[in-house]
Amino acid sequence: MTENSLVLETKIDGFDFNWDLEKGLFNFEGDDAVLFWIKSAMKSFFDTIEEISGKETSSLVLETTGFRQGMVVGEFFKDLKLPIEEVANIIPRIYASAGWGKFIITDLDPAAKTARVRAIDSWEYKINKEQGKNESGTFLPGHFAGIFSAVFGTSLWYKKAADQLAGQDYTELDYFPSSVTVEENIHALARREESKKISELEKLVEDRTIELKQLVKEISSPVIPVLDGIVVVPLLGRYDEFRSEELVDKTLHSLPKHQADCLILDLTGLNQSISSYTVEFLSKLAAAANLIGTETILVGISPELGTKITETNFNLSKFNCFTNLQHGIYYALSKKGRKIF
Repeated sequence: MTENSLVLETKIDGFDFNWDLEKGLFNFEGDDAVLFWIKSAMKSFFDTIEEISGKETSSLVLETTGFRQGMVVGEFFKDLKLPIEEVANIIPRIYASAGWGKFIITDLDPAAKTARVRAIDSWEYKINKEQGKNESGTFLPGHFAGIFSAVFGTSLWYKKAADQLAGQDYTELDYFPSSVTVEENIHALARREESKKISELEKLVEDRTIELKQLVKEISSPVIPVLDGIVVVPLLGRYDEFRSEELVDKTLHSLPKHQADCLILDLTGLNQSISSYTVEFLSKLAAAANLIGTETILVGISPELGTKITETNFNLSKFNCFTNLQHGIYYALSKKGRKIF
């Protein structure tokens, strides 16, 4: 070790560590490096990523980052043209000297392009333990996948065989050739997120549709008892299957309650582009009312609407028809032997 008041240099297991306190520099093997406390600063960093991105996304971010950093390390050793067995011996020593934890690379098979990594007390394990997790993170597994992919010259991925956070003595990772890539994982996550958002949107639309239908049910075509035994139902707008069934059900339940002898259907607000479905619905409502002893009277039929109705097969002659609601009410009262003075 050499030192003066501002510069320190030392070797640990053959690796160079240098500090220049005047310039605020720390070098490891000739490159700028930085030190962080694992259980405070680095934990806070990991917590923040997960808080902002969510668990699944942050896991993929760390795995992808680890893989790409591992590719840099692997390409460095590949350029040195060292035997793979020697690389597998050097990397654990470098990482141990840098405080990454204890790593043992075994079952290295250059022909099959497979390897096994055993990690004990890694920095990621320590962070995950402080976070209260029960499963190890993805940075280091992805990191070694990047190293082996670069060194072997083909895409490798991993499978976790043991996990120190699950109570075992170490974390063990098996590496093997695979079509899995970090890019595909990113795209898969994007598709899952998109699918999730679509599902949420569909659920929102479904909920809003139910609310809207309920609102329409409450305000559309109210049943209005105007005098004893006389009920008026104003028809508004266009009637589809949902509105038609709701109105028929609502009206037929209201007629007995109001002891209605006369049902006056006011067509003033009916959409002029009357369809055969609307005509069928009117016929069905009138027939159902007749079955429970209530006469149906049609009012508010303009010449234009009358022409539209006659173009269909609807038989107006079955009903007493009046041009406005006032005349319809007068008629209903006359049938009951009453009049308005």
